[in-house]
Amino acid sequence: MSIYAIIPARGGSKGVPGKNLRALAGYPLLAYSIAAAKLSGRISRVVVSTDSAEIAETGRRFSAETPFLRPAALAGDNSGDAEFMSHALGWFKENEAAVPEYLVHLRPTTPLRDPKLIDAAIELIGSKPEATSLRSAHPAPESPFKWFLRSPDGFFSGIAPQYSNDELNKQRQSFPEVYVPDGYVDIIDAGAFLSSGLLHGPKMLAFVSPQCHEVDVPEDFDYLEFQIKQEGSVLLDYLKAGFPR
Repeated sequence: MSIYAIIPARGGSKGVPGKNLRALAGYPLLAYSIAAAKLSGRISRVVVSTDSAEIAETGRRFSAETPFLRPAALAGDNSGDAEFMSHALGWFKENEAAVPEYLVHLRPTTPLRDPKLIDAAIELIGSKPEATSLRSAHPAPESPFKWFLRSPDGFFSGIAPQYSNDELNKQRQSFPEVYVPDGYVDIIDAGAFLSSGLLHGPKMLAFVSPQCHEVDVPEDFDYLEFQIKQEGSVLLDYLKAGFPR
């Protein structure tokens, strides 16, 4: 299989300005996703999709490829994943006359991954030829089946109509297991996407990941620094060995 990692890293960010280049334990946030892809045994190529020349240069500094710059129109606050994926695949098709079988989507905002789990996800989708995509998610700590909707006239009812108001008070183990999507790893079948225009398609394979901390606000960097100090990181070890400061 031809498998490329694609790491989207646009220049603009309102929540945490400049987050993709902000230092985490001495290295840019972007570098951790590059390291995770490089340490994978299944990924043959690591590509950063960005609209920023500075981010592109940083990607190359940590041995990723930046063969194109993403148009500004595809790097706005409301730009979706399908748009940058389509742009990247279009570039590969036009300039290299070939597209990969799979694109492994690694968001920089989920920096601490185990490369072995990335490989496990790749092996899983490779074993399921009917799958159009794979998405990672972790078990929800509480069941949304126990949550309420509020009617305009001020009454609560359950989100799922099959459960009565009294049934909503049961233990969470009484309800179906629910998973929270996260940024650990997503995989797109490139051919299925190009033929249907659907990023995930009708057969989205489940990959149960460990709960991972993501960057949404500046304080998340503090938490991740603490996590690295407590648990270590094979990604940071890789970066220190290959790219000493």
